Formats: sequence, structure tokens, C-alpha cells
Amino acid sequence: MRRAYHVEAIRHSEADLMAQLPQGALMQRAAAGLATVAVRILREGGGVYGARVALLVGVGDNGGDALFAGARLARRGAQVAAVLADETRAHAGGLAALREAGGRVDHVGKLEDADLIIDGMLGIGGKGGLRGRAAELAEAAQASGAPVLAVDLPSGVDADSGQVSGVCVSADVTVTFGAYKPGLLIDPAAARAGVVEFVDIGLTALPEHAAVEALQAADVAQLLPRPRRDADKYARGVVGVACGSVEYPGAGMLAVGGALRAGVGAVRYSGPRAVGEEVLRRWPELLIEKELPGDAGRVQAWVCGSGFPVGDDFAAERTKQVIASGLPAVLDAGALGYLGEGELGERIVLTPHAGEAARLLGVERAEVEARRLDFVRRLADERGATVLLKGSTTLVAEPGGGPVRANPTGTAALATAGSGDVLAGLIGGLLAAGLRPLDAASVGAYLHGLAGRIAHGKGPIAAGDLLAALPRAWHNLQ
Repeated sequence: MRRAYHVEAIRHSEADLMAQLPQGALMQRAAAGLATVAVRILREGGGVYGARVALLVGVGDNGGDALFAGARLARRGAQVAAVLADETRAHAGGLAALREAGGRVDHVGKLEDADLIIDGMLGIGGKGGLRGRAAELAEAAQASGAPVLAVDLPSGVDADSGQVSGVCVSADVTVTFGAYKPGLLIDPAAARAGVVEFVDIGLTALPEHAAVEALQAADVAQLLPRPRRDADKYARGVVGVACGSVEYPGAGMLAVGGALRAGVGAVRYSGPRAVGEEVLRRWPELLIEKELPGDAGRVQAWVCGSGFPVGDDFAAERTKQVIASGLPAVLDAGALGYLGEGELGERIVLTPHAGEAARLLGVERAEVEARRLDFVRRLADERGATVLLKGSTTLVAEPGGGPVRANPTGTAALATAGSGDVLAGLIGGLLAAGLRPLDAASVGAYLHGLAGRIAHGKGPIAAGDLLAALPRAWHNLQ
């Protein structure tokens, strides 16, 4: 699992370690790791000896890391030039080491001929977009076409939140030291980081709980429900699906499909009889129930809301009965408009996109998009429920604090009608199979994204293609 920590916690851990090491030793560890990755990139492009490397150097330790790494590259025969964002405040020791190794300072800042650009302008303490000379250098790096390697995180992104408030560096690779930062896992900043390489510099005094977590394949594989040898279909879990409407029957069909691919033993459908019959033709293994959830047979969890129309008394009643059941439930799409006031409980998983989250919180959508980490936590706390905030980086938060989970498998291929219906059904099935809400939402998002990547490998996809790809996604993890 990747664990990311806020800047304050990382600063504290760095100070604790530096007190135990000779002066400058921690920077040398970072520079060694940075240089190792730079060498690998240069070798992929033709070799280190004679390669032209431009260092974009800021005024703090981030710039020092770049300068000492540049010195290592110069000693291996690279032509290294440091471009200083502020020529009066560069790291003196790093600058001296670079010159001693044969590197130089480029007062012009010519980047067009570089084989590699190393961004060391602004570190984890930076706030807001780049300005002045730093902004000009970031734009020149982008225009150069050379690969960009960022030091710790791309300059101009917010380490704690993932916000991008102005001009920033877009890196192909980011080398991060000691601990992941939330901005490396959360868009829009994560999209500017490229491939993230982790370098262990020996930080140990980090908090017990991270600010943000990202499950990896092995973590998800351990959480997948596995039936016992003696399990029957009821022991594997039964999920109720209260989705779809006369206006939007396809949503019910897709939600049922997602639930059937979640490892449960059976799926019960509760909704309009005409819709149920249509869904049954697509999924003959489905159990058709009464139209209202309160009249349905026994289930372990519910999926509710996909395909509900606005301002509909029947949809409102379906939502009300699912909430009143006391069972774990996914409330998706249309059900989010019928929540009423007050807390819902951790057993409930809400699955809004940014616009729906904004309406629930009474803020503008743009605010949610810019500060996704803050608002997913706020919505979880206000509603007392687990919240999955959809987006290019899907985030999952529990009420009461704790790490927020960032899904690493998201892809733009999932931005297609009905994709969220599949996800809701999948999460509901995982709830019925026994996963706790945080895990069900996190695993569901991971599988959903992985299925999207698999399906997209054959070209543009529709939501139905996700259903076909889900078994392969499970197989790949198992």
C-alpha cells in the first residue's frame, strides 16, 4: 500500500532523522536516489556520457537536492548546467559541488537542447502556482520536449491537497523521498507527476496513520471475498438492487450486472415490474422481488438510486426504505437527491460525482473539483457515512477522520454513460459478500478501474464492456 503524509508530519520526521545524522547526509541520500533515476532515464535516451542535463534550481533544499544530483551526473560525463530561479539564493554547498564536478551555471536558461530537465525549483512547502522566473522556466521546460524529472514533487503543485492553482511543472517522472505526499496520489496534481519513483531515505518518525492511502494489487487481492468450500449461494451473500425506473431501465440492468460480478451468491431485483422483466431477460439468474425494497426477500446489502428520476415519489420511497432497512447500502445517483437531513451511518456508502457532492454540501462544483480531499472528508463527516467521490482520482473517506483512500486505477475510459451504475452494483455486491464499507468502496473502485483499462485495450468502450472485463480483472488480481 502506498501511504502519503502531510507536509507537517514529513518535516517532523525529517528533523528527527537529521538530528541523528551528520550534517548534509540526508540531502546526499536524496541526491543519490535522484541521480540513480536520472541515469536510468538518460540511458533509455542514449546514454549518460555527453548528455545535456539542465537543472532548474530553486532557493531551498529542493534546489540543493538537484545540484548535488547534478554533480553526480557531471562526474559521470554528463554536461550539466544549472539554471537558477534566483541567482542570489541558490544552495551554496550544492552549487560548489556542481562546479567542482565540472558543471556550470547557465545564466540564459536555454532548455531547447536538453536531453533531461531536472525540476528542483519548489519543494513540499510551496503554496500556489509558480510566478515570475520560476513560471517562465516551467513553461520553457514544457515547450522543450525534453523529459522532465521532478524532485520530490512537481514545482507549483500543492503537496497536501493535490491542488494546482496556477502555472506548475508537468513531469514525466517524479522522485519522491522518504514518504509519499497526498498531491502525488490525487488529481489534478497527480496528473502532473508522471511516474512516481519512491526513494527510501530512512524516515521512521511518521504518524501511525497516513493522510491518504492507495491500495496496490496485493492489498486488493487480500480483500477479495473468497467463498468457503462448503458455501452455498446464500452464504456467499445476497444483494438487493433497487435501481432503474421506467424512464431509465438500463441503469437497473447495469447495476445488476455489476452486482453479479461482485462475488455474491445471488442478486434480488426490486423495482417496477416492467423494468424487472426487462432486466431478467438480460440476466436470467436474477431473482425478481416486489416493487418496494421493504417487501423484498432477505438480503445482506442494497444498491439504490441508479436511474432514479428527479422529483419522483416512488423513487423517494425506495430510497427511504433502503435507508430504514438498517443494512449496508450504496446510495448512488438519483438516491442522493432523496437523503433528507441528518447522519446516515458508516454502513451507508454514498457515491457522488463532484456536482452531486457540491449540491449535498451547498457549495459550487468548482470548489469540490479544486479541493477534492477536503470536501470528501467534509461530506463523510457531515453525513456520518462512507463517501466515494468519483473523478479522475476517485477518493473514499470514512467519517471521523482516518486515511482517505485514493484509487490508482482510474482511467478516462470510465467517463461513459452507465459506468457509475456498474460501480454501484459492484460495491453493493462486495458489501453483501462481507466487506466493510471502506474496503468495499475501495476494492470496487480498483476493480472498476482495472476493468476499464482492460476493456479500453480493445478500443473505445461502453459501460457494458466493463461487465465483460470484470472477470478478467478479478483473475488478474487472484
